[in-house]
Amino acid sequence: MADDEEEQKSGGEAEGGDEEGGGGGRSFSPLKIVLFVGLPVLLLIGAGATAYFMGWLNFFGGGAEEAATEEHDAAPVAAAFVDLPRMTVNLASTGNQRALLQLTMSLELANAAVKPQVEAALPRVIDQFQVFLRDLRVEDLAGTRGTYRLKEEMLARANAALAPIKVSDVLFREMLVQ
Repeated sequence: MADDEEEQKSGGEAEGGDEEGGGGGRSFSPLKIVLFVGLPVLLLIGAGATAYFMGWLNFFGGGAEEAATEEHDAAPVAAAFVDLPRMTVNLASTGNQRALLQLTMSLELANAAVKPQVEAALPRVIDQFQVFLRDLRVEDLAGTRGTYRLKEEMLARANAALAPIKVSDVLFREMLVQ
């Protein structure tokens, strides 16, 4: 019996020694399985989901709709531009200093067919612009941010004056503050 116990101990140590040591058999802990199998699988799933939502993959059909949309987008759109006359306005001032703003602009229309209607309504657009511009101060026009805000405000006023006609953009050709 003592011999049997010694054989079991020596056999157990030999088997345990192979697993722990650098012997022939290897031990895979749950952490190693997660790191070497689970993490790459999660990364591949994440990359696939990202590619799908970015529109790089299309597993679920819809290719005909996208092809039609791409063909529609690829068709040249005839934009039209309407030049406005040069506008010179006094800016609102505090104190004795007077400031003038001189603007030359163009309106960009998405549809060239409405250009005659826009040209007929230009007095209404110019009136909207003049009323707004006279309330501006020099500080309101300072820097890129001021110019961007002016452009956005002019676009909103042009669209309001020309509704239901849609103005795509207001383009500054010349802007001078004196």
